[in-house]
Amino acid sequence: MIRERSAFSYNKTDTPVRTQTIRLLDYWFGLPACALLTGVRRLQRERRVTPRRITFVKFIEQGATVLAQDAIRRATARVGRDNIFFCVFESNRAILDVLEVVPEANVRIRDQHLATFLFDFIRALLTMRSRRVDTVIDMEFFSRASAIFAFLSGASTRSGLHRFTGELPYRGDLMTHRVQYNPHLHVSLQYAVLVEAAFGDTLDEPLLKVPVAQIGDGPANGERFVPQAGEQARMRSLVGTDGPLILLNPNASDLLPLRKWDGAKFAALARRLLDAFPLARIVITGAPAERDGAANLCRAVASPRVISAAGRTSLRELLTLYTLADVLVTNDSGPAHFASLTPLHTIVLFGPETPLLFGSRSAATTIIWKQLACSPCVSVFNHRLSPCRNNLCMQLITVDEVFDAVCAAMGAV
Repeated sequence: MIRERSAFSYNKTDTPVRTQTIRLLDYWFGLPACALLTGVRRLQRERRVTPRRITFVKFIEQGATVLAQDAIRRATARVGRDNIFFCVFESNRAILDVLEVVPEANVRIRDQHLATFLFDFIRALLTMRSRRVDTVIDMEFFSRASAIFAFLSGASTRSGLHRFTGELPYRGDLMTHRVQYNPHLHVSLQYAVLVEAAFGDTLDEPLLKVPVAQIGDGPANGERFVPQAGEQARMRSLVGTDGPLILLNPNASDLLPLRKWDGAKFAALARRLLDAFPLARIVITGAPAERDGAANLCRAVASPRVISAAGRTSLRELLTLYTLADVLVTNDSGPAHFASLTPLHTIVLFGPETPLLFGSRSAATTIIWKQLACSPCVSVFNHRLSPCRNNLCMQLITVDEVFDAVCAAMGAV
């Protein structure tokens, strides 16, 4: 658990470095910087050491941190919990507090303003050097910023993805342990490969030359979230019901808006669920910036049994709400992975990405995916920049099939 207030205090009512800005910086600044630093690396005499103090670098996406639990446990088993660090934007830090997978230490980077971000980027590097971190596990998929950060940290072991001869985004040759991206491995297993590679022989390329069965696959659910005394009572007072509780998460991060199912369909689904379950209450969840959209959805349904909790809960409170609910319907986004920390049955709507790589690890998950010939159109190979302007993969998901999935899940409760 990280107490030091670090990395990206994410409140979309502030003026953070937006997704598109980050991508532009990563391209226009990252490309020449990676090329320059690759030249610098060629002039250095690098030494190999057995990893003793490990920093994971995963700037964005809290859901990915849930999927990285097995990888973090592997590293912890090798070097001890006190020697595990995590570099993360503040907007994505809350999940670490909940999981408590790392001790009270972290690297500070904030995103409210570009100048602050650059200042904290440099301060984070100095912090890593002062703490003598010798190993970096770069969990970003071909982000140039993370590769630059790993190199400048001074860590003698840097495990990360490398494109080799593939048509993947260029980010120089800054890793000492170069792992080939495998589009057939679930992301959670890919993270485990990065950890195992850090302890491997760099003469073997591409890494990792180990049978997948030998690496194994982490537990489906990982750590379980357990509310503290009184937390469930407080959340129950917020939702105000002892009957069935259905959660709808109609949002997705601005990183990939193609993942959104139409709001009108969420409203139609809510009306049908209210008719089918007369004692049920529906709660709309979301981030602070999604309050207006959640309020509009409540108005569209026009029922006192539909309320919005968007922007009214911390992540811990949201997870507590999950322990009270019967079913969650969500787009492919962080809440699908957060729910895997609880017994909640989750129905996840997939479109531009594939559940084969990014699906929740929980057995209590129903996937709805049309699997069009063009899907997934978002991948590591295109830097998650899809040319799609008409997400039929989401539009073809009908209210009827989502309703049926919810009814089936409710029947199993």
